[in-house]
Amino acid sequence: MRIEHWLYTVPLRLRSLFRRRQVEQDLDEELRYHMEKKAEEFAARGMAPEQSRRAALRTMDGLTQRKEECRDARRLNPLDNALRDVRYSLRVLAKSPGFTFVVVATLALAIGANAVVFGVINGMILRPLDVPRPQTLYTIERAVAWGSYQSYPDYLDLRDRNHSFDGVVADNLSQAGVDIGESPVRTFVNEVSGNYFDVLGLQPYLGRFFHSSDEHGPNSAPYLVLSYLCWHNRFQQDPAIVGRVVRINKHPFTVLGVAPPGFDGVILFVNSEFFVPLVSAEQIDGSKMLNTRSRRWIGSVMGRLKPGLTPEQGIADLNSIGSWLEKTYPNDEPKMTFVLARPSLGGNTLGGPARAFLTGLMVLAGLILLAACANLGSLFAARAADRAREVALRLALGSSRGRILRTLFTEAAVISLMGGAAGLWGSVALLNALSVWRPFTRLPMHIPVTPDTNVYLAALILAMVSAILFGLVPVRQVLRTDPYQVVKAGSNARLGRRLTVRDLLLVVQVAICAVLVTASMVAVRGLARSLDAHFGFEPRNAILVNADLNMAGYGDDAAPALQKRMVEAVGALPGVKSAAAIDNPQLIEGWNLSNAFTDETTDLRPATAAAVPVTYRISPEYFEAAQTTLLTGRNLTWHDDKSAPLVAVVNREFARKVFGSDAKALGGYFKRQNGARVQVVGIVEDGRYTTNITEDRQTAIFLPLLQAPSGSTWLVVRSERDLQQVGTAVRGALHDLDRELPVFIETWNRGMDGALFASRVATVSLGVLGLMGAVLSITGIFGMAAYSVSRRRRELGIRLALGAGRKEVLETALGRAVKLLALGSAVGLMLGILSARVLAAIVYQATPRDPLVLGGVVLAMLLLGLLATWIPAQRALSLDPVKLLREE
Repeated sequence: MRIEHWLYTVPLRLRSLFRRRQVEQDLDEELRYHMEKKAEEFAARGMAPEQSRRAALRTMDGLTQRKEECRDARRLNPLDNALRDVRYSLRVLAKSPGFTFVVVATLALAIGANAVVFGVINGMILRPLDVPRPQTLYTIERAVAWGSYQSYPDYLDLRDRNHSFDGVVADNLSQAGVDIGESPVRTFVNEVSGNYFDVLGLQPYLGRFFHSSDEHGPNSAPYLVLSYLCWHNRFQQDPAIVGRVVRINKHPFTVLGVAPPGFDGVILFVNSEFFVPLVSAEQIDGSKMLNTRSRRWIGSVMGRLKPGLTPEQGIADLNSIGSWLEKTYPNDEPKMTFVLARPSLGGNTLGGPARAFLTGLMVLAGLILLAACANLGSLFAARAADRAREVALRLALGSSRGRILRTLFTEAAVISLMGGAAGLWGSVALLNALSVWRPFTRLPMHIPVTPDTNVYLAALILAMVSAILFGLVPVRQVLRTDPYQVVKAGSNARLGRRLTVRDLLLVVQVAICAVLVTASMVAVRGLARSLDAHFGFEPRNAILVNADLNMAGYGDDAAPALQKRMVEAVGALPGVKSAAAIDNPQLIEGWNLSNAFTDETTDLRPATAAAVPVTYRISPEYFEAAQTTLLTGRNLTWHDDKSAPLVAVVNREFARKVFGSDAKALGGYFKRQNGARVQVVGIVEDGRYTTNITEDRQTAIFLPLLQAPSGSTWLVVRSERDLQQVGTAVRGALHDLDRELPVFIETWNRGMDGALFASRVATVSLGVLGLMGAVLSITGIFGMAAYSVSRRRRELGIRLALGAGRKEVLETALGRAVKLLALGSAVGLMLGILSARVLAAIVYQATPRDPLVLGGVVLAMLLLGLLATWIPAQRALSLDPVKLLREE
């Protein structure tokens, strides 16, 4: 019997699904037939035609309910109802285009902001490297000091003595002058270990890779692998490139092959064009540190964990090697314990601050979404109140409360999907723009945040969660609705205690806005402090000229003579006030650290170092060119050469930390890592040295170029003339000395973009979020104030007719909104103060307790309140009591 019923009903269900209109017509005709038969029965009993029709309708309990029962019998009701609810929601939304636009725009802003932040997190932290089995790759870092930097001998010991990794590779980013047949170009080169491509599991697109078997000591592997983009852009995809000789820093390198498309190295932010063996580092950057255990210059060491082993087991294995190194090389190795990090964002060294920043940003973006949901919940509550009569009529006609709630949730879901689609479209466009953005002219930096499936899925989840959040607001109103009371009361009926819900939502929304405004004020204040900070030098009216002599084939021994000629030639140019050379300018990427010991120290292990200063090699007149104040003592001169006693100029922090005071430091001695005694001949002011503009005080020493040669050369040129013209003259003067010398020129202010990058990004990000919060707050306050005025027009008219003044009318119309604004602002400001730790993770040395920040937040919220209530106030004051009473 069940099978026969199923065979009978299946065709009917399929027909109901694919021939809906015909089935509905048949259903109408059948119900009309039954109603007419009932009416005929009542008419036969003597009833009038109209009375018999009404009696028939009462007997059937309404045609609409009978239709619903018939549709339920088809058992396609869920899908059918869903489609009908969607169509109904679209019709309702089309009747209120203004409401629909505001809601969709609000959701698009909120979901778009969250999708952008999630896209950045996904690209920089969550997305694995584009290599086989990326989940087994870990960056090996020091747990105590030096981060990911290792020496080459330490790398060899980690590679050869471990029992937990299938392979350990080394990777270092360097700059070189590459001659591909035209004038040399300055580019970035990846110096990698011979097993690099084998351990990563990559296959060449063209030719072959180099291997460990190709390495036989320093400068023994003059081989080159091109990235796919380099082969495409610089060599026009020439298939005959394999075997061609390319000169790097005037040294010949043979092209072995081309890396696969999409692989530019394991350093996320930099697109490297060339891969060379690490044993050729001396030819690339002029360094002779391959066999020096105390010089940690390798930027990244990465290992592939063996199957079945945990990271904890790998760390224990590495720490056992570290203990052996400490005992074997007590004078070279500090405390050697290790941690493993995922190879994203530079591991723990860069990844810690970046993760903290992105996490804080995600929290604030989530607050934007919460504020948007509060805003939309308030709008939906007001909309439900205005649709009270419609809801009551539907209930009176037999519709269930569940069906009405389902319709409301469908409407919320449709709106959320529309807003989510708009927000996703904007976020995808912004993420694609960020992916091709090049913030620095000198660096091939890129931000790998191209959206993928994770971003689309996150936007969908955010849209549905938003629909649930603000769709839940009118549920209580519908459940408490008495249809008979609403129908009797007419258009003035109200659903439940809607003002209580709206009040709470508005307070939440304003509080979130105040938190976001506080965060943006903190960011602006933090950036202002960074810009006003004393750098220990004056970047204005100065240009930096990078003429790395290693790229031109000059070694460290031949570099000092040319550096002196360069300084003299540039210093003689018209309009040049002063010129000097330094190996790495302050607040520019790249700096050197070294251990310094007191003169009495005999145990020269890193653990006994009195300081680890930033170490510079400078020419005479550097302090004049940089406008660094010499506090006491003398400057360095060209007489401070290898035949003269070793001397140095130190900063005040070094003098305090190593000697105890300036007086004891001047003329005193300290020891370097190799045991050499260096006399302090001058003390300069403290400054900023690394690429962190808000760094804590650091020790620094300045050594003469002639006593500590370096091929890395930057000229600091100060002039009161137009810096672009001065740069052109400098380039010509240097090319007169050597036509093949690669020269890069920029202003010192522009060169500090990297140091200011984090502060600027934080300020822009928090400023945008604060602006979005302000917009949401304005719309929320405006919506409530305008709705209050429109709903109380009759009351306001009576008050005006009875002689109420402007103040009383405004207090009646807007008093509640203003009080809620003040309450929400106070709550938000308190939350902003309590969130100091989160804000400090985003903006260094910034606090919401700053009086200027607090005053700015109060002023901003006051202006937002005035802006949001201005139009409703004007409407309330312009009401005509005569017209209002006539309307009633």
